[in-house]
Amino acid sequence: MKFQIMLQILFKLLRRRKISAAQLAKECGVSVRSVYRYIEELSVAGVPLFVTRGRNGGVTLPDTYRLPENFFTAAEYGAAVNALSALYEQTRDEICQTALEKLAQRHKKDGRSLAISGNILVDSSTWGDAYGFSDMLHGLEEAIERCECLDLSYIDRTGAESRRIVEPHLLIYKQNIWYLYAWCRTRKNFRLFRVGRIRGAGGTNERFARREIDRESLPLDFTFADAEMVQLRLAVQKEALPDVEEWLGMSSVRTVNGTLTAEATLPRSEALLAKLLSFGCGVRVLDPEPLAEEVRARAQALAHMYAERESGAK
Repeated sequence: MKFQIMLQILFKLLRRRKISAAQLAKECGVSVRSVYRYIEELSVAGVPLFVTRGRNGGVTLPDTYRLPENFFTAAEYGAAVNALSALYEQTRDEICQTALEKLAQRHKKDGRSLAISGNILVDSSTWGDAYGFSDMLHGLEEAIERCECLDLSYIDRTGAESRRIVEPHLLIYKQNIWYLYAWCRTRKNFRLFRVGRIRGAGGTNERFARREIDRESLPLDFTFADAEMVQLRLAVQKEALPDVEEWLGMSSVRTVNGTLTAEATLPRSEALLAKLLSFGCGVRVLDPEPLAEEVRARAQALAHMYAERESGAK
């Protein structure tokens, strides 16, 4: 209860800047003596509060004071929201509701990024992103927090578009790709939706009851599902080394008989072929031979396509 009252006092002062101790005591349902004790604890915590006695006195918070960016850790932020929510349920104080809204806005002021914890920041924007993807991700996160059903328009890899009502539960970031983990009412099961393939996610104003999720059994190996795994061995040119190290990890690269060699176990897919081709002459597939042959065939097809274009231009 103490934490709830301290937050209530702080947010009343953030809104009104100056309030008498007697008024704070009345609004918070505590004694004037308790108000002064809470004010002292807030001051020790770094909030610049000033107390003046007399007829026109009161507790003052300077107009220049704002909650600093790192005022709350992730755990403290959750505790503050829970405390204010509980207090609002008990008192229906509009100031608590306003404080909750301001906290949410402060916590997610920049829609391009999501703070995973106090020490980790993930920038959700993509290269050349005109905030479209960022806004989508931000909207999905808000729907998860509000437990709001979404009217999802989704395009699969074949280009087929479907529409369904989903209950969003988690955002998952894996291998540089964002996914939405949601209960699909059409399939009556949890599904993973690649955020980049969501054309639209409209709010429905319908709330859902959050379902239990066993995070240990989340399908985080979905990228490899039903895929043939290959033992990849590459010869790496010096100019491509930094990119290969960032892709496979520095521990995957070593020097063998004077040649930079990278080894990894990866799913054989179109994505792997595209990645290998993106290195140009910077890498050469040593093993497996069938994969090397497929890369060679793709490279020849590309060269032929551009040769035809040059011939047509002449």
